[in-house]
Amino acid sequence: MSVAAEGTSGNAGERVEVPSLDLSAGEAVRLPGFWFRAGPVGDGPPRPALVLLHGCGGPYARDGTRLSERMLEYSAWLTSLGVHVLITDSLTPRGERELCTQRMSGRAVTQSHRRRDALGALQWIAAQPGVDGRRVGLLGWSHGGSTVLAATNLHHPEVRSAPVKPALAAAFYPGCGAELRSGYRAAAPLLLQVGEDDDWTPPEPCRQLAAQASGSPVTFHAYPGAVHGFDGTAPITLRRDVPNGVRPGQGVLVGGQPAARGLSRERLRSFLVREAGLP
Repeated sequence: MSVAAEGTSGNAGERVEVPSLDLSAGEAVRLPGFWFRAGPVGDGPPRPALVLLHGCGGPYARDGTRLSERMLEYSAWLTSLGVHVLITDSLTPRGERELCTQRMSGRAVTQSHRRRDALGALQWIAAQPGVDGRRVGLLGWSHGGSTVLAATNLHHPEVRSAPVKPALAAAFYPGCGAELRSGYRAAAPLLLQVGEDDDWTPPEPCRQLAAQASGSPVTFHAYPGAVHGFDGTAPITLRRDVPNGVRPGQGVLVGGQPAARGLSRERLRSFLVREAGLP
């Protein structure tokens, strides 16, 4: 598959291959990746870097020929702030294009796979020229937000033993049930942002997770009237093809809310200033 990786700022992502910590037939799974530098190598001191973790739809637009608008928008915004960005693809190396229309119980790509992918991506970015390995982190949405939680929970042995651990993490509207049940001990400061009216990944398990978490601090924000995907610009629509959610079989609401989009972006920026040392 040929995929364009051109950001809205004109910063073209470099096609790379990133080894996961997950193994297949004894070899590391190789993840397609897109590497967006915040500036030329040697241009100033080393900078922070983030791994962007896609949701159940994968990192690509519907036509499969380019990265999704969300991935392009965030990579352009983050590099403008001085943050290197790596976008990885956890699905196509495992023969999947999307997970959204699959029931949770039948998915072949699990959070164990994605946790190992995220930890491998952290190891990769920490070794890149121009990256400050002490300031690498994770940013994810929906299924990728759940991956953020799975890859930062010190109750998982793989997280405790990972060669590179995140220095910061942020998750938009993740499913929080699994990590709530296992107990969440944060390996790094976490920013958790959800929609109060989300009927795909409901906010209450995330509220409980934030309240009960141990380890590093967890900052939680919930936005009234916001549904799944509130940080986007698409109008709210009913996705009837999603079998999961609060009312299985009845679909879920997805779409942007301008107030939540603006405030969540500002809170993410403030979090990066505080935890990643941005100016």
